[in-house]
Amino acid sequence: MPRPRLTEDEMQVLKRLRSGGAMTALMEECDEAGISPSSVKHFWYKSKRISLFSKAENLSLDELFEPVLADLRKYSPKFKAFKRKKIKDPHCLILDPSDIHVGKLAVEEETGSNYNVKEAVACVDRGIDDLLRMSQGWEIDQVYMVIGNDCLHIDSHRPVTSAGTPQDMDGLWWQSFIQCKDLLVRAIERLLPYANVTVIHCPSNHDMVAGWMLAQTLKAYFRKSKNVTFDVSVNHRKYVRFGSNMLGFSHGDGAKLADTPLLMAQEEPEMWAATKHRTIYLHHLHHRSVTKWQTAKDYIGVTAEHIRSPSGTDSWHHKKGYVGVPRCVEAFIHHNSDGQVARLTHHIKRG
Repeated sequence: MPRPRLTEDEMQVLKRLRSGGAMTALMEECDEAGISPSSVKHFWYKSKRISLFSKAENLSLDELFEPVLADLRKYSPKFKAFKRKKIKDPHCLILDPSDIHVGKLAVEEETGSNYNVKEAVACVDRGIDDLLRMSQGWEIDQVYMVIGNDCLHIDSHRPVTSAGTPQDMDGLWWQSFIQCKDLLVRAIERLLPYANVTVIHCPSNHDMVAGWMLAQTLKAYFRKSKNVTFDVSVNHRKYVRFGSNMLGFSHGDGAKLADTPLLMAQEEPEMWAATKHRTIYLHHLHHRSVTKWQTAKDYIGVTAEHIRSPSGTDSWHHKKGYVGVPRCVEAFIHHNSDGQVARLTHHIKRG
C-alpha cells in the first residue's frame, strides 16, 4: 500500500519537529535519563499548538543528529596555506600535553593545590607557548600534536569516567568539552606557522567516547587546511615514521609494557624493518618513566617513555598519597637520522 502524501502544512510541522522540537527534546530527555535515543520505541511530544504521539521504531541516530551535522557541514573556517622551504637538517617536534583532565577539581585546602577547568586550560596554554620558545633554533620539518590521553576528565553528563568511576568535577560536562576544544584549536593554529601538523589521537580510560568525539570535531574544524592531517581512529596504538625514527603513541592503560616491542614489530613490520630508532610515548601514569629494550650490543631496539601530566592532585590521589610528582607539559625533538635529541619540559609551579 503506497504511503499517503503529506500536505504542505504537515510537511512544515514535520520539518520543525526534525530540526528542533521533538528531536531536540527527545535527545535532551534521553541524555538526562542516561538512555540511548535509538532504544526509544514511542514518545509523546507536547508544544503550545499540538500534542503528538509518535512511534519511533525506525528512528536512527542519523536522523537524530542530522540537524547538527547539517550545521557543521555549512561551517568550516578557511586557513592560509603555508608553503614550506626545504629543510637541510630536518627534525620533528612531538608536542604531547598528556593527561590534562579538563574538568578535574582539586582544592588547595585539601590537596595543597587548586585545579579546575580554568587552571587546566591556562597551564597548557602557557606550557605550549614555552615549549615553542624552547624549540626555536631547531630545524623543524614536521610537528606531531598528540591529543586524547584523558584530555577530558569525565565521559558522561554525570561526573563519571568511561567505566563509571565517580570523579570530583568542576563545572558542567559541556563546558569542559568546549574549553578543551578551544584549547586544542589554539594549539594547532599556533603550530601551523612552524611546520605541517599531524594530529594523533590516543583513546583513553577517562574519556573514551567524549575524547573521540573531540578528535572528530577538530578534524572537521581543520578539514580545509592543507597543512594539517589527522590520525584520529579508535585504534589504541598509532605509529608514524620520521626518517629513521619509528614513533609510537598509546595511552598506556591497555597492553602490558613488556609486550610493547613485539607489538610494534607485529603491527607495523615494514616500518619496524625500515627504522633504527624506535620510541613509543605512553601516558596514563602522570609521572616520568623510561624503559629501554636492547636488541643488540650498543643498539636500542625500543624506548618507552611515560609522560608527565600538568593536572593537579585531586582528593582521591591525595588521600592515597600519590603526591609530589612534578606537573609538566612536555615535548620531544627527533632528528631525521639520529633519533631523539631533546626533551623539552615546561614545569608548572604549585598553586
